[in-house]
Amino acid sequence: MKPKPSIDIIIPAYNEADSIGLVIRDVPSFVEEIIVVSNNSTDTTESVAKQAGATVLQENRRGYGYACLKGMEYISAKEKHPEIVVFLDGDYSDYPEQLPQLVAPIIEKNIDFVIGARVKRLREDGSMTFPQRFGNWLATTLMALFFNSRFTDLGPFRAITYKKLLELGMEDKTYGWTVEMQLKALKKKYSYTEVPMKYRNRIGTSKVSGTVKGAIFAGVKILSWIFKYTFKK
Repeated sequence: MKPKPSIDIIIPAYNEADSIGLVIRDVPSFVEEIIVVSNNSTDTTESVAKQAGATVLQENRRGYGYACLKGMEYISAKEKHPEIVVFLDGDYSDYPEQLPQLVAPIIEKNIDFVIGARVKRLREDGSMTFPQRFGNWLATTLMALFFNSRFTDLGPFRAITYKKLLELGMEDKTYGWTVEMQLKALKKKYSYTEVPMKYRNRIGTSKVSGTVKGAIFAGVKILSWIFKYTFKK
C-alpha cells in the first residue's frame, strides 16, 4: 500500500478566538502540523490555537498574503518538508473534515493543485455575500476568457504539492493571494481541479467582504492580478 503523503496546514487568522479552536478540532488527525499565523490579532486567538494543539506564529504586518508567506517561511525552515500544503481559513466557514476529499486528487491522480469549490448547492444560505459571489464570477469569467481556465471559485480552502507551491514564487501580501496562486498555476500549466465543498456562515465578521472598503480593495487586487498576467509576456 502506498504510504500517505505528509501534509501541513497553514491557517491565517486575525481575531478568530471564537472559531479557531473549532477549526483545529475538526482537522483530520493524519495532518502532521497545523500552523496558525496570527495576523496581528488583538484577542485570544493565539492562546486558543496553542491550547488546541497548533503551532502558532506571529505576523504583525496586516494582510492575508503576509500571513500565508509567514507560514511558508516556517515550513521551508523545517528539517523535513511536507509533500502537500493546505490553506484553510480560521473562521470556521469551511469544513476541515473534508480535507481527505480535497487532497484525494493529488494523492490518487498526481494533480498539482486543488481548489475546494464553494458550490451553490452545498453552501449555507447567506454564507457568501453578494460582493464575494460577484467577485468570484467576474474573476473566474476573466480567467476563462484570457487563460481558458476551468476555475469556478477563488475558494481559500486549497491544497497544492509543496514543490509546486515553491515554484510559484508567491508574492502578494494582501487580498490578491488566492487569485495570484491560480493565475501562476495556469501560467505554469500545472494540473488542477476543483472539488465541491460544503460552506457555512462564518463565525464573526469578515474582514474583507464584511466591509465596503474591504470588498472594494479585494476586488481591485484581484482584477489587477488578472490584467497583469493577461498582458505579461
